[in-house]
Amino acid sequence: MKKEDLKIVFMGTPDFAVETLRALVEGGYSVVAVVTQPDKPVGRHGSVLQPSAVKQYAVSVGLPVLQPVRMKDPAFVEELRSFGANLQVVVAFRMLPEVVWAMPEYGTFNVHAALLPQYRGAAPINWAVINGETRTGISTFFLDHEIDTGRVIMRRPFDIKPDDNAGDVYDGLMRLGAEVCLSTLDRIVESGGHPEAIPQAELTVPGEALHPAPKIFKETCRIDWSLPAGKVHNFVRGLSPHPGAWTNLTTADGKQTVLKIYSTALTGQNCAAAPGTLVKCGRGLGIVTAGGGVLAVRELQLSGKKRMDSASFLNGIKDMDLCRVE
Repeated sequence: MKKEDLKIVFMGTPDFAVETLRALVEGGYSVVAVVTQPDKPVGRHGSVLQPSAVKQYAVSVGLPVLQPVRMKDPAFVEELRSFGANLQVVVAFRMLPEVVWAMPEYGTFNVHAALLPQYRGAAPINWAVINGETRTGISTFFLDHEIDTGRVIMRRPFDIKPDDNAGDVYDGLMRLGAEVCLSTLDRIVESGGHPEAIPQAELTVPGEALHPAPKIFKETCRIDWSLPAGKVHNFVRGLSPHPGAWTNLTTADGKQTVLKIYSTALTGQNCAAAPGTLVKCGRGLGIVTAGGGVLAVRELQLSGKKRMDSASFLNGIKDMDLCRVE
């Protein structure tokens, strides 16, 4: 088989997927169509439709774009079939029905931002950082009936630095994902369309628990100050810059407001105050966690305000010793 024999349908939505689509286009692969989410209503009244990052790029290079509301819609399935693709590549997209993923001759593979079988699910980058992992990676695998459980074609690791947040890891894996996708396509070509792929059960380390990566919701992002400082620090960086970890701030007059925290630092200091107590940490803000650990806050945002450093926050708050978070 030659590279030119592949006719690829690409499926994805966010910036993370654009990097891989761009690599396919610039690498000379035949991308016959792109499937992405319908345009999203934005603005105060939802009157403006915002196309996905993948659609914007696809349109800019003249690729046909399909935006089904339902993946099982017979009209969409027939239109998809009409492109005659023999392979589908999926990056950061929704779950596909069998009628779609089983359509092409050489199957459908996904570029997943974790080292499978660990971190199956919608938010593998966030959960890897939240859990304090020092290594994650990219896996490519063939889709089958259960989400993120198919046979693995390739895995490539990526180191998480101690102060990396989810955005840093996102950017690194976005670039690595494009590279691994191209390497996976090389294997498919070299094998005549049927590369060696390993069942995930054979990649499981005996005695090692599997960490899930479920979708993140607003309540998921609430900080638990009863956890040790290290765990809170990892939680904050695992949700930064988006969607952001948050807590309720009770001010000296008893009013409550939402406080988002985007960056913290471990101080190694201890304090006898209860978890959630605000203390000074140098010229900035510190918050007491379980066991009396003090976590320095570097960057935060009050509801309705702009992001600021903690020194600026302290300049605008009254009677800090009467305030607390929970």
